[in-house]
Amino acid sequence: MTRQIRTSPAACDQSLHQAYDTALLDLDGVVYAGGRAIGHAVESLAAARADGMHLAYVTNNALRTPEAVAEHLGELGIPTDAAEVITSAQAVARLIAEQVEPGSKVLVIGGEGLRVALRERGLVPVESADEDGLAAVVQGYGGPDLAWGRFAEASYAINRGVPWYASNTDLTIPGARGIAPGNGAAVEVVRIATGAEPQVAGKPLPPMHRETVLRTGAKRPLVVGDRLDTDIEGAFNGEVDSLLVLTGVTDAEQLLRAEPRHRPTYVDRDLRGLLAGQPEVVPAAEGFRCGGWTAVALNNGVLELREEDEDGEDYEETGEGRESGGNGNGGSGLDPLDGLRALCAAAWTAAAEDVCTLDAAKALARLGLQ
Repeated sequence: MTRQIRTSPAACDQSLHQAYDTALLDLDGVVYAGGRAIGHAVESLAAARADGMHLAYVTNNALRTPEAVAEHLGELGIPTDAAEVITSAQAVARLIAEQVEPGSKVLVIGGEGLRVALRERGLVPVESADEDGLAAVVQGYGGPDLAWGRFAEASYAINRGVPWYASNTDLTIPGARGIAPGNGAAVEVVRIATGAEPQVAGKPLPPMHRETVLRTGAKRPLVVGDRLDTDIEGAFNGEVDSLLVLTGVTDAEQLLRAEPRHRPTYVDRDLRGLLAGQPEVVPAAEGFRCGGWTAVALNNGVLELREEDEDGEDYEETGEGRESGGNGNGGSGLDPLDGLRALCAAAWTAAAEDVCTLDAAKALARLGLQ
């Protein structure tokens, strides 16, 4: 069966935390960045949980154990049990355990999260490529202090024919000081040295989704993330709904250019979006309208954003005398996120199965989202 192509963000009459039973939340760029809670995350998650929503934290970061992640979340003011944390280390450990004998030795290139996950599956983590009977190599994010020699150790084993697994292939990871290289960058180093390809477990691939469902028992989950190529694509592959928050690596321009598998069900600023419904984006005479904003794909290759008054008449781009404030709402009190939702509909409809190439720079500048 052909899956329908998403051409617009969806509407939801209920608050999302009431419409879905479980939030499958990414951590880096969604709940925290560089170890610090992202604005509105703590209180939003507390309110969602208090109203009955189950919370699960699903991360491609294989460095820390679920216990360490839960402890960190508790320190941020988000009480969490280790069982509510699902990591790519757990997913890749299960993947390996299904393909090797119990008690097999696995060379670890990464942190303690990998070692604990392997032991949980009855496997033996080792540090040297020269171990007798080595059954697999597993690579996960090891943090900024991971020694370069560990990549050489992986390469020695892989070049001898030992199967290679990776927890995830995120090229970058957000931190307090900015964007840093992720495990995917480290995987590229080993790929160059070996010419091999790893089996990958993390988002957006099925092993991670399977691990999450097995551990949470979610019936109607909502994936919440900041990355189009992991969180949102993972939801697409798992055929579940998703919420993109703009607190991490994805910006508004990237969202407009998203290919079909990277288009989220919903989009919002931050985790406050869990506690609200989502407005409807409706076809207008020339484009798509949401909350007073109308987005139109012009024949000259430009995405134009118009503001309408209560009678549905368009203001000129200057706002007909309205001062355009720093919040990008033209002084009208309209929500810039509604403008972005309208632009998504216009861009995705114009692109259909492809990537939108229309120029949205001026429209995004009006919204303060450039």
